[in-house]
Amino acid sequence: MNATTTPNPASGSTDGPVAVVGTGVIGASWAALFLAHGHDVVAYDPGAGAEAALRAAVQEAWPALSQLGLAEDASPARLRFASSAAEAVADARFVQESGPERIDLKQRLFAELDEATPAAGPIASSSSGLTPSQLQAMCGLHPERIIVGHPFHPVHLIPLVEVVPGRCTDERTVKQTTDLYTALGKKPILVRHEVPGHVTNRLQASLWREAYSLVERGVATVADIDTAISYGPGLRWALLGPLVNQHLSGGTGGMAHTLEHLGPPAQAWMDDLHDVHLTPALSALLVQGVEDELASIDQTAMVAQRDALLVDLLRRKAEQTTLP
Repeated sequence: MNATTTPNPASGSTDGPVAVVGTGVIGASWAALFLAHGHDVVAYDPGAGAEAALRAAVQEAWPALSQLGLAEDASPARLRFASSAAEAVADARFVQESGPERIDLKQRLFAELDEATPAAGPIASSSSGLTPSQLQAMCGLHPERIIVGHPFHPVHLIPLVEVVPGRCTDERTVKQTTDLYTALGKKPILVRHEVPGHVTNRLQASLWREAYSLVERGVATVADIDTAISYGPGLRWALLGPLVNQHLSGGTGGMAHTLEHLGPPAQAWMDDLHDVHLTPALSALLVQGVEDELASIDQTAMVAQRDALLVDLLRRKAEQTTLP
């Protein structure tokens, strides 16, 4: 959640609930965020024990959401669990779908959502791997209201969400989706052309590719790679993006000076980046490297400390007035 403002008590709607279909890690986090902003939420997931797991996840997220600020009428009690996807979306003003990334499952699910959701309601998918046009092809009634709203884990804390229209998506759906996410404290970016992985996963993949290659070639260990980012550029990236940071590194000359003086060596570095293939041997090397790095770490405590620092960072960033 981007804590630039305290949630508006009126951010919820009397025009119908928000439906969350698929309540795994991502869907549950979405549900908690909607509830924190005063929405009624109707959820559905066919998994065994899904309702209990969802309610536990909401309770687990609630302290962090409370620190960031709740709507006056926010309550986990405004969550209802439906017995089917069709029931969950029957009166929904907005649907956030977060089901498994399986084409066969998505085809059945989106056909059901398309038929059961009120015609004016956008259907946003959390999908990181499917394009909105692929999802629209699964809908015979209202493909124009299908859009991708791709978040980042943990969804209730990380502000970024990628809004990706498809070939059929209308402007009304783009605006409704972007406006709702903004009201949730999210930081939406509009992906103007469909590409596999959208924008941010492609940026991550470019870093992973070279990280994997450096580990495979013995240039650095897994722990070295993580230290290099988390105690180096990652600290700056949490405050300003890589291109603005590059601009600042040019001093008074800004980006123009940086590109003039560091452009040629940067080009040479980019030309030397290696292609890599996730062979079984490399996968085993990466897994072992992470296990070695975390061997003496309590991972439950690590995640709790990460989330606490995220909350503190978001609150501190909200106090600033000149960060883009």
